[in-house]
Amino acid sequence: MRVVGIDPGLRNLGWGVIDVEGSRLTHVANGICHSTTGDLADRLLSLHGQLTEVILRFRPEAAAVEHTFVNKDAVATLKLGQARGIALLVPAQAGLVVGEYAPNAVKKTVVGVGHAAKVQVDHMVRLHLPGVQIAGPDAADALAVAICHAHHVQSAGRLQAAVKRAAG
Repeated sequence: MRVVGIDPGLRNLGWGVIDVEGSRLTHVANGICHSTTGDLADRLLSLHGQLTEVILRFRPEAAAVEHTFVNKDAVATLKLGQARGIALLVPAQAGLVVGEYAPNAVKKTVVGVGHAAKVQVDHMVRLHLPGVQIAGPDAADALAVAICHAHHVQSAGRLQAAVKRAAG
């Protein structure tokens, strides 16, 4: 299964693609979509186009997006939410089911603690994906989201198999 993880951002939208075979994770690609300067509509359009290119190029079978962090600046939170809308829309347009994960759930899955620092996330992503060259912190976060989704899908599959065996 090929998974794209997306870390929404209005200026920098991180993305990471991994392949999942059983418990084995393999890095495919990662990067950052940078929005153009200009008004909000132009920036969102730019992110949409770039993320669409990523989806078309790497053909993932599943997608995962990190929930936005709500801060005290309501205007900034609203703008980030609009970028998150692009992060959800593009994979949905490609026919993908999109998993959504809170930042603490991603960190707990990848690092082992829910309040891990960015450097810890980056380090653990490198351990999960040996030899990976990471395009930046946003791409590292996106790869962590993809890893989190892979683990949750695997766990759900094992649970369904166990229930099926128990039912007879």
